[in-house]
Amino acid sequence: MVLAKGKGIYVWDVTGKRYVDFLSAYSAVNQGHCHPRILAAAKKQCEKLTLTSRAFYNNVLGDYEEKVAKMFKYDKVIFMNAGVEAVETAMKFARRWGYMNKKIPTNQARIIWATGNFHGRTIAVIGASDEEDRTKDFGPFVPNNIIIEYNNIPALEKEITNKNTCAFIVEPIQGEAGVYIPDSGYLQKVSELCKKNNVLLVCDEIQTGIGRTGKLLASDWEGVRPDMVLLGKSLSGGFMPISAVLADNEIMDNIKPGDHGSTFGGNPLAGMIGIEALNVVVEEDLVENSRKMGELLL
Repeated sequence: MVLAKGKGIYVWDVTGKRYVDFLSAYSAVNQGHCHPRILAAAKKQCEKLTLTSRAFYNNVLGDYEEKVAKMFKYDKVIFMNAGVEAVETAMKFARRWGYMNKKIPTNQARIIWATGNFHGRTIAVIGASDEEDRTKDFGPFVPNNIIIEYNNIPALEKEITNKNTCAFIVEPIQGEAGVYIPDSGYLQKVSELCKKNNVLLVCDEIQTGIGRTGKLLASDWEGVRPDMVLLGKSLSGGFMPISAVLADNEIMDNIKPGDHGSTFGGNPLAGMIGIEALNVVVEEDLVENSRKMGELLL
């Protein structure tokens, strides 16, 4: 299928045949294809300023940071581009926190991952995958990535007690594994174990976040507040790559100017698009609509 046009829930192929898009670009267009409000915001900003050097501030970034931080209730946010960049950023920040706050010995930090995960395709991230299709002929990989069975609390209990463990990075619902919903209470137990062992819980909500499951975040279903939340995809409504890492000051303040960054991350065009994309989610009540449609489809 070769697509040539999209509007709302519909896409058209090159022959003009129309389809209902149930995939939503892996949740990148939760707001619908070519949403007119987001398109208008993009056009307006394109006439002013699209990108600046990171040597300068821009007049949109602060508003966008405030919007996202308040909406998801975290102290700080850093913007990247593709979702996998958010995952890589979380790896860096978790390790830094582990060395600075948990006092893990230098270069000994461990990160736990789950079987069946899909967090992207960079070298560091695929090294945390147990899927041969992801890893074959791409090694060697980043060390100290520990893989345990998803939805298995005893497996986590066994590994998380290692004092060099800095984080558990997990999807609240796995997508590429086959839309795998864990047992009720799984994420709550994970959160309790992380707190007990002074390990960061990092929830990759790049696919499940921003209303996809009928709540703003999938972790909200179990009343869990992760130490870090990773977002992407529909942050822009499909107009451009935007991803984000949210965390509180205890984690974020370990990162100093120059420690991390991105040429395009947090650019003014992304900021203006991102603000309007989130406004659409709230003002058009897309989270509640997702809940209703989810119940119907289930």
